[in-house]
Amino acid sequence: MRPMPDPPPRKLAVILHADVVGSTTLVQRDESLAHERIKDAFLRFATTISSYGGTAREIRGDALVAEFSRASDAVCAALAFQSANTDHNTGISGEIRPELRVGISMGEVVISDGTVTGAGVVLAQRLEQLAKPGGVVVQGSVADTVPTRLPLDFESLGERALKGFDQPVRAFVGNLRPSESLPLPQSVPVIQTERFEGLGKAQTPGLPDRPSIAVLPFTNMSGDPEQEYFSDGITEDIITELSRYREFSVMARNSTFTYKGKTVDIREVGRDLGVTHVVEGSVRKAGNRIRVTAQVIDAASGDHVWAERYDRELNDIFAVQDELTRAIVSLLPIRVQKAIIDSAGHKPTQNLTAYDYYLRGRWIFEQSSGEDPAALELFQKALQADPECAHAYAFIAVFYSYSLFSLRAPQVEAEKLAKEYIRRALAYGEGDATIHAEAASVYVSCGDHQLASSHAEKAIALNRNELNAILSYGFVKTYLGELEEGMRWLLELEKLDPLSPGYRLELVAECHYLLGNYQSAIDVLSRWQDPPLHTYAHLAACYAQLGQMNAVKKFVATYERECPADVDFARYAAAHQKLCKREEDAEHWLEGYRKAGFID
Repeated sequence: MRPMPDPPPRKLAVILHADVVGSTTLVQRDESLAHERIKDAFLRFATTISSYGGTAREIRGDALVAEFSRASDAVCAALAFQSANTDHNTGISGEIRPELRVGISMGEVVISDGTVTGAGVVLAQRLEQLAKPGGVVVQGSVADTVPTRLPLDFESLGERALKGFDQPVRAFVGNLRPSESLPLPQSVPVIQTERFEGLGKAQTPGLPDRPSIAVLPFTNMSGDPEQEYFSDGITEDIITELSRYREFSVMARNSTFTYKGKTVDIREVGRDLGVTHVVEGSVRKAGNRIRVTAQVIDAASGDHVWAERYDRELNDIFAVQDELTRAIVSLLPIRVQKAIIDSAGHKPTQNLTAYDYYLRGRWIFEQSSGEDPAALELFQKALQADPECAHAYAFIAVFYSYSLFSLRAPQVEAEKLAKEYIRRALAYGEGDATIHAEAASVYVSCGDHQLASSHAEKAIALNRNELNAILSYGFVKTYLGELEEGMRWLLELEKLDPLSPGYRLELVAECHYLLGNYQSAIDVLSRWQDPPLHTYAHLAACYAQLGQMNAVKKFVATYERECPADVDFARYAAAHQKLCKREEDAEHWLEGYRKAGFID
């Protein structure tokens, strides 16, 4: 008897459903022109959806369905499109001016073969039917999830009885607050238009001259969401190992992890990221056994170049990673030398227990931007299991250095602890580019510019492709006062990692500020969605330097509204001042804060 196929996986997602108001009437007036303009509207909306991190899944007649991982992105994308579509329609002649209604829900869906189904889709459709032309209606749980710092208001429509749902649903009309602006998209959109027949072709970056590779997040097949950190950790380690090779480019984690949990077309990934090869795989961890599957795909043709499955005892996981790395590298057009291949054996630790704690801590550290003390506890546990785990020492050091820039009081003796732990990391990880990169970051945060420069140079010398090495080099050069050189490296990082997270955007903006490019700094910071509180102080300082005091008042008001009671901005300003080697750069920051009214 043939086994039944596994059911497609379900997931919780934010779903956007949009339709064209009165589409039948539009088609009756002029069928050809109506279809043309409706398709154009959907393409423009798909572009907006992509720019806010969503995926336009499909068109169903005169309706569009899209998926987002964050409610705030979905609402901002919907409002941005509706505003732009109103402007667009005023500029076209005749009566064929498609208007859309949008509904947004949060619920369980099934994504299979590029289509999305489930209760979440039906609910979004029902909510959309409550919207006025050009309007957006959202589920109550969506409105509850949107951060209060965003300039959005939600007008209650009360509890509505919706067809197909047993319980009434709270519904809200989403609006932009008067005289406010929506957060700008974080990245330049690249639309996957094969799903939209007749909508045209996407503009995509050209492929690089040398071989390049993107490693997509390996799928956690363990059936345990808490094991997600393990599959992500293996993916990150493979990226790190591959980045040691100078013969090809490796796409950064932050760009490839945007595809996590999504059904993708490998050819589209190749065009979106500009790579020649894509790696994808899965990890199934059960008891003391692990199965890792991996395949390499030619991004241009979609053809499988190589595939393999590894069944191992869990204590052999490091050998599996080395084996994967060597296999992948051997397939690329330019072969690497044996000495470089042999160097792929460097791991954060060879102790499995310590490695597990390290991965858990790193997961929490990155999710919380280094602010959750639970990460610190896990790194300490990693050191209890392996007192020579260099990466655990390094992340503890970075954790303490981050606290120096918290708006709240830093950890007691944070600077002393940061230096102590980074020295231990270097003792066990002298030949590791990442360790030297983290050391450079720690030392510049502590105002030790000479040591910061030395370790930044070592990181680059050890691995010119390592993202942390490039980041720390640009960071250090900026605060040494070598602003043009710092900007060059930070922009190189953006090219290699086009979907950089917000904290990297912040470094680019800070370099622009010190160069006197205040508007450029504002433009960069405005791309950061859900930024930390101190970003509003930076924006206020930029506008103050430009003399635009109305904008200053807006950002100061936002800062003061969100500011916790125990914040001491003068302490934060002093920590930022300490970053600068040159007195004129330190004074430059203080001048902006004074003009904005944050310090005397």
